[in-house]
Amino acid sequence: MPEQVRPARVALVGVHGFGTHHLRNLERLQGAGVVELVAVADPQPPAPGSVPDTAAVFPGLTDLLAATPDLDVIIVATPIQTHAPLGLAALATNADLYLEKPPVASLADFNTLCDAAKASGRSVQIGFQSLGSHALQAIEELLASGAIGTLQGISATGRWVRDRAYYKRSRWAGKRSIDGVDVVDGVATNPLAHAVATALRIAGARTTSDVASVETDLYRANDIESDDTSVIRIRTTAGLPVTCALTICATESVEPYVTLQGSRGQAVFHYTEDRLTVTTPSGETGQIFGRDDLTENLLAHRREGQELISPLLDSGAFMLVLEAIRTAPLPALIDSAYVHWEGDGDAAHAVVVGIEEALERATQEHATFSELRLPWALAARGTDS
Repeated sequence: MPEQVRPARVALVGVHGFGTHHLRNLERLQGAGVVELVAVADPQPPAPGSVPDTAAVFPGLTDLLAATPDLDVIIVATPIQTHAPLGLAALATNADLYLEKPPVASLADFNTLCDAAKASGRSVQIGFQSLGSHALQAIEELLASGAIGTLQGISATGRWVRDRAYYKRSRWAGKRSIDGVDVVDGVATNPLAHAVATALRIAGARTTSDVASVETDLYRANDIESDDTSVIRIRTTAGLPVTCALTICATESVEPYVTLQGSRGQAVFHYTEDRLTVTTPSGETGQIFGRDDLTENLLAHRREGQELISPLLDSGAFMLVLEAIRTAPLPALIDSAYVHWEGDGDAAHAVVVGIEEALERATQEHATFSELRLPWALAARGTDS
């Protein structure tokens, strides 16, 4: 009989928000006998019945670590500005780390975390779940086959709706910083961060050395500090343009997608659905793929050395995008003449006039909103910009 593998001892930091996804996933994995959730930490007590009775509950990671020896994996699913200190605390133990996206809120913190991971010898998985899609391998094979010709550019399009309540859900929502601590909770760094990360991965841009330049064109329709409607234009060191046009001020939410623009056709990857559509002169084909779970991948990496899907260093390219957004001028406020509100009270959401067409033009032309001379962009930036 095969040797019985001891379940990995796991601690979860952050049990609300996206932490609830990890709780459900850990319940599944515990049922399969591959993990044991031994402890959780959160300043707000977990919902009744959401955490196994056998798991200890602590108000913070410091208390958890003091009372919980021999952890194998620590999962951090907390507000962005806490990722750096909590990640460093986790790496000071003998546990491997699963850190939710974005890894941290500045390039300096990213470099510090990379140094700590290297010194500790521990493994770090970053929670870009879309990178577990089997479609990415199929896209590599598609490009190698020349089916869509020479790859000329990649774009990411995100059109979501977020209401006023979204920005009232927490103290850090929509903030660039709190009390001098970086947060950088913008459309490209949090709600639609997967669009950016997936486009970069397809472009072959993983580490900081894979990116030649990042340009930003940032706007906001909501009463927030950060951007909610933006174009991020990246050029890889190989010379490939990657343009991300993103908003959470759309008329309606649609599944975000990454487009590969080839000389003989195109491929469109709806990453939340793992759905790939390829269009060539000979017609259109579509396929839905499976996906590897990042927690399971980290466990397999620990057990048998399976390659990590989303290792810390491979978030370097994304962190250059975040840093460009962090250090950019304040997002320009879109004039109210170009914004209308749908719904009432906290359920109301902003819609930027003509945003769907603007996103389409930006990605097709690899142009910023300002370069497209959109009236609301010009009004926000000033006609001389």
